[in-house]
Formats: sequence, structure tokens, C-alpha cells
Amino acid sequence: MRISIRPLTTIRECRAVAALEREIWGFSGSDDVVPPWMLIVSVKRGGILLGAFDEADTLVGFVYSVPGIKDERPTQWSHMLGVVERVRESGLGARLKLAQRDQALQQGLDLVEWTFDPLMAANAHFNFAKLGVVVSEYDENVYGDSSSPLHAGTPTDRFVAEWHIRKPHVERRIAAAGLPTVRDQSVSGAILVNPSSERGSRLTPGRADLTRDDRRLLAEIPADFLDTQQADRDLALAWRLQTREIFQHYFARGYRVVDFFLSREAGRGHYLMVREDRQA
Repeated sequence: MRISIRPLTTIRECRAVAALEREIWGFSGSDDVVPPWMLIVSVKRGGILLGAFDEADTLVGFVYSVPGIKDERPTQWSHMLGVVERVRESGLGARLKLAQRDQALQQGLDLVEWTFDPLMAANAHFNFAKLGVVVSEYDENVYGDSSSPLHAGTPTDRFVAEWHIRKPHVERRIAAAGLPTVRDQSVSGAILVNPSSERGSRLTPGRADLTRDDRRLLAEIPADFLDTQQADRDLALAWRLQTREIFQHYFARGYRVVDFFLSREAGRGHYLMVREDRQA
């Protein structure tokens, strides 16, 4: 399927984006949808809104960001990236992010940020392995209650991804096109701070070790958190609260997340945390 990406600049196109928000996230309330008037106004003042269209010129995906300021420097805050289910395995999400990067580079920017759920392994793999983000900020229940069934059952805790779009490591990840990351010996020997156990077909979080001061640490998450969230909310909440404790604790001690390793066969993924005051 041939898909083209182009800027969206009309109120009609913005209405199509709002409709797509409801389709992709299943929002039942109007409070969760970015309204068309907000989309069009932000685009007129430096926001980035790109749409992906199929051969029938039907909108099948979009990416949206607004201008921001961080440390007195202009940035883009990427609020939404959505792709309809029928083209979700086509690599369109990566194409939209790279098109967004191109637009941000044309604006003379160095940084694009966004939030994502630290327990969503597929998103973590996409953000770290394909795009090269880093994370040093954890926000608790940042969006409050959501009408989306994808967010139901646990607080909307989020990582803040920092995408330093001009950095060499970002360019290397993009050039690698998501090829598997090879762990060196030092990473393979990193201490796992929350080894899980199996409970039936699901992983149960182990006790968090908050005493470590090693150069590199690993934090484990299940690969199927979305299914867990829908099938066993108590277990999902246990994962949320435990990983919240781990990341808030180690971020406060100078660590940041620099990579993510996903093992779908083992049903788990691992974040690599490195102390910021030491060479990664």
C-alpha cells in the first residue's frame, strides 16, 4: 500500500484528525480529544501536524506536536501519534516520527519531547531502539482519568521521552532502522533490580531493590501489560506502583534510562538505567 505524508493545514483536515483520535484510542468523552480548533490554531503558530493518507486519500495516521520551551530554548512537545489498525504493522509510525523530525529540524530545533507509558513494552522498543530517546523524568498520573479503554485500570503514569534529534546516537538508531541492539558484556552483567516471577501465564513483579549504586541497572516490565491491565487490574496496579517506585527513586539519584531490550519470547522487557554523572 502506498502511503503519503503531508502537512495538515485546514479545519476540515483537523476535523478528520479528531475523528481518528476517537477511532484509535476509543475515547468516549470529549475531554480527551484535541478539538479541531486547537489543532488549527497551534499549526498556525508553529505546531506540527502531519497526516498519512492511503491511495484513496483516506487519513490513516497522524502525528501532532505543539511549540514548547525547555531550559529557555524552543522545542516541540509531541502530544499524539496515531495509526489505524489496518496499517499498524507497516512501519508508518516510524515514518511519521521521522517526518516530524524533519519539520523540527527545518525550524532549527534540537529537541522533541513526548510522554509514553513505561509499562508499554512495544512503545518502549519503538522509542529507544528505533528513535534513540533517553528518559530522566517520570510523571505520576499525568493525564488523570481517561475515557480510553487502553488506559483504564491504572494511573496514567508516564515517562517523558527526550529525543535529541541532532545527536549522533539518534542518527545511528535511525540509520539502523530498528535492527536488534547487541548488548556488550557490561550491559549483560547489569544488575536487575526487580526480577519477576511467573504466576500462571503472567509475570508478577519481584521485590524492588532500591539499594544499588552500580553504574548500570536493569528494570524489568512485562511484554503484555495491556492485556494484564484488561484481565487482571490488581496485578496491573502492582506493576504500576512498583515500577513507579523504582524509576522515581533511581531518577532522583542521578540515573536515566538510555535503552530498552525487548524479548517477546520471554514475555518481558528490560530498561537500561545509567548514572548521568558517569560515562554511559
